[in-house]
Amino acid sequence: MRELVVLGTASQAPTRTRNHNGYLLRWDDQGLLLDPGEGTQRQLLLAGVASSAVTRICLTHAHGDHTFGLPGILSRMSLDGVGHPVPVHYPASADPVVRALVALARPGVDVRLRPHRAAGEVAPGLRVEPLRHRVDTFGYRLTEPDGRTLLPARLAAAGVRGPDVGVLLERGRLGDVRVEDVSVPRRGQSFAFVMDTAPCDGALALAQGVDLLVAESTYADEDVALAREHLHLTAGQAGALGGAAGVGTLVLTHFSSRYTDVTRLVEQARAAAATSHRPGGTAVLAVDDLDRVPLPPRRRVR
Repeated sequence: MRELVVLGTASQAPTRTRNHNGYLLRWDDQGLLLDPGEGTQRQLLLAGVASSAVTRICLTHAHGDHTFGLPGILSRMSLDGVGHPVPVHYPASADPVVRALVALARPGVDVRLRPHRAAGEVAPGLRVEPLRHRVDTFGYRLTEPDGRTLLPARLAAAGVRGPDVGVLLERGRLGDVRVEDVSVPRRGQSFAFVMDTAPCDGALALAQGVDLLVAESTYADEDVALAREHLHLTAGQAGALGGAAGVGTLVLTHFSSRYTDVTRLVEQARAAAATSHRPGGTAVLAVDDLDRVPLPPRRRVR
């Protein structure tokens, strides 16, 4: 299973219909909890997702609407008897805040603090890049290695079936049959998370060519002065990011409470993304709390 479970879509102030930030990326046997704001524990319950699904926590920065759900989530995991270790990634400058929040949680979870100070890989396939906000902020990118898609017709023609398929994949060869003879290249899937930032090189590096990009869209384009003052993205800037990076699907979220209807923001993002040279363009959608967004199908290399 690979999908984004949206737990909250508000920015600084929650509303009657939007909880504080919170996102769970379900990626095979991994569950990356991103920026758990206040109330994330309850949102997981409403989404029908067990706390044990969380295997890693990623914080972009120390602001409360991105972190105040941390004690509740860890406490719930403790109550549920979650036994696996839980790495928590965050900017090193946020260490005092993160340690204080973890200390508030019920003990029992094997929390492993993983502060980072610069761009680079922080776990296998998981990379961070600095963003441009009022405090140290980093975005995240998860990338799957390229692989191969097996072709049943070629397997049958080569006489490879049953357990031998697994042997062929593991060894790369079975007798005279090579994996390359019965498969085609497949690009690995990729995901990026860009939150609380003004336009910057780090955001573009994270988003480059990903299948699914989650990006803040705090303000409408006409409120660009506010976005500039608070170092956030407008909808158009988020769309331009997705288009310039050749993103497959752009998910807009982190909306200011001033907008009860985000239709205008979606239109602005789509218009800006339309300048992309990506074949087929970038799909743009706005999400609500408890939405689920599947990862696009894997693409064969043509």
